[in-house]
Amino acid sequence: MSIYISLAWRNLWRNKRRTLLAALSVFFAVLLATIFRSTQSGQHSYFIQMSASMYTGYLQVQRKGYWDERSFDYSFEEPDSLKNMLPRNPNITTINPRIESVALVSHGNETRITPVTGIVPKSENEMSGLKKRLVKGAYLTDSSRGILIAGGLAERLQVGIGDSVVLFSQGYQGATAAEELPIEGILYFPIPKINNAAVFLSLAKAQEFFNAYNRITGIALMLSDPDKITETQSSIASQVNSNLVVMSWEEMSPEIVQAIEADVASEIIIMFILYLVIGFGVFGTVMMMTIERTREFGLLISLGMKRTKLLLVSTIETLLVSVIGAAAGTAASIPLIYYFYFHPIHLSGDAAKAMLAYGYEPIIPVSVETFVFTSQSIAVFAIALAASLYPLFFIRKVQPVSALQGRGGLK
Repeated sequence: MSIYISLAWRNLWRNKRRTLLAALSVFFAVLLATIFRSTQSGQHSYFIQMSASMYTGYLQVQRKGYWDERSFDYSFEEPDSLKNMLPRNPNITTINPRIESVALVSHGNETRITPVTGIVPKSENEMSGLKKRLVKGAYLTDSSRGILIAGGLAERLQVGIGDSVVLFSQGYQGATAAEELPIEGILYFPIPKINNAAVFLSLAKAQEFFNAYNRITGIALMLSDPDKITETQSSIASQVNSNLVVMSWEEMSPEIVQAIEADVASEIIIMFILYLVIGFGVFGTVMMMTIERTREFGLLISLGMKRTKLLLVSTIETLLVSVIGAAAGTAASIPLIYYFYFHPIHLSGDAAKAMLAYGYEPIIPVSVETFVFTSQSIAVFAIALAASLYPLFFIRKVQPVSALQGRGGLK
């Protein structure tokens, strides 16, 4: 076999221009397919990661019925068994207990309704990076008595650091929750939906405000490996009390799942068209390479070379060209994709507005997962392998005399 590989390799470089042209067609096919696949996969991962870190976590421990009712009646006291069990799970990186509710927030003649979240400042920052959103004032501590307020909401209420606002809501077991609280910090979110309505209190202060002492509405969990979410969910669910449930981000954000499924369906169609174009390009190149060598094939057969061996050498030539092109395409795509991974493209105009409307920062993220590079190389290599069937058909039909006389050479 090494003799045939050596012969095929030498044949390739007898006509460098033809070989480079064939390799370039595979190169650009792999490069284009990899960039497209990386962008699509990156967007899906970004949507999931943003939704998990900003809202729900990858998993969330709740009392049964809370997600449907969103009432303090379904809050719970975190049992000691849960406090001991969660930190021992190797896939859990952040354990973030919260109180989530809504309240009227007032200052002077201005009143707005806004989500109010009681947080453990350290774990909330680990999960959502809340501290980096701070533009004025100080971040919360576990003993803070004031609030953090989103910048857009602060502008609407015309308040700043040191001012106080009145929060009015309903607490645990129907208790009235009303208190004047100072503003300790102002946050900025690039997403208008959040920036115009968000208030954060320390968890201890929120429990006091809502008359829900020692109670929480949920524990958001971040994972080191989101691909193991089902395994982690099952592990936790088997150890929690019967009145608690463990929900995944898919269950809490079905609209994101539907959006990703719709995007995957369109991606399949686009990739099919892309691979079809790639297939015709590679096939056309292989066909050109084969037809150009009609006289050569006729001469080799006339000299006694068996068609099977000629077929083998031609197939190896096509595979070598495909390997060179696929390897070069993958190598070129790696630094390009890694650059955009660390420096994502920022959208503007209507595209940016559309993403902001859905609650996401207007960027085009990319994925650097290994499968992004390997899958496209394998797919294009398979297309090239299928294209190599043409030389098999052609050589089997070659007539040596006609080929040497330049009269087509096929039966």
